[in-house]
Amino acid sequence: MNNVLVCEQLVKHYQQGPQKTEILRGLDLTVSNNELVAIVGSSGCGKSTFLHLAGALDTPTSGKVLIDGTDIYQLSDKKRADFRNKHLGFIYQFHHLMMEFSAEENVAMPLLIRGDKPKAALAQAREMLEKVGLAHRLTHRPSELSGGERQRVAIARALVTKPSIVLADEPTGNLDYDTAEQIFALIKELNQSIGTSFVVVTHDLALAARMDRQLKLDHGTLCQIEQTASVMQG
Repeated sequence: MNNVLVCEQLVKHYQQGPQKTEILRGLDLTVSNNELVAIVGSSGCGKSTFLHLAGALDTPTSGKVLIDGTDIYQLSDKKRADFRNKHLGFIYQFHHLMMEFSAEENVAMPLLIRGDKPKAALAQAREMLEKVGLAHRLTHRPSELSGGERQRVAIARALVTKPSIVLADEPTGNLDYDTAEQIFALIKELNQSIGTSFVVVTHDLALAARMDRQLKLDHGTLCQIEQTASVMQG
């Protein structure tokens, strides 16, 4: 089985004058193709920092991140941005949709950014919106959609480029229980039908327990969780 994401000895610290704040301390992680991985941990433990490093959005103090075998921090800024657009998808707790554009235009945006022709990009966007159950909402703007529908649009946008892996930061954290259940079911379905791996940072222990593997970020490193229920709440 191939590895889509490999993090080796990731270190991240911030220096303010004489004060050094250590966030990650030699973190290691390997994610296989088609795998669903949950990462839990207390607020402020560095989960979002880790996602930014794994997603080529920030630079580690030291260590490596390989995606599909490519060491992303050996690439130039431009090549890294191009690589991120083709290989990575992102889902956030808050959907970050562009309010002035329709659902299909929002989903097509990553394809347009990489240079696809508008007609082809919109066709792919419509196809992905159909997969997430929003064929009837193509021309609606975010203000005309419910919270769950907005998150479905965000998921479609993350997947429209057919990335190797999607990094999700609290994707159900802003949703009610029933809607969160629907979003998880959608992630699971898309993981199986499209084959994209997911790394999901979450406080939702029920969500974490249903992933293929559960890890806890604690004191800057990741450890395996045997019993999800024992993970701290919050």
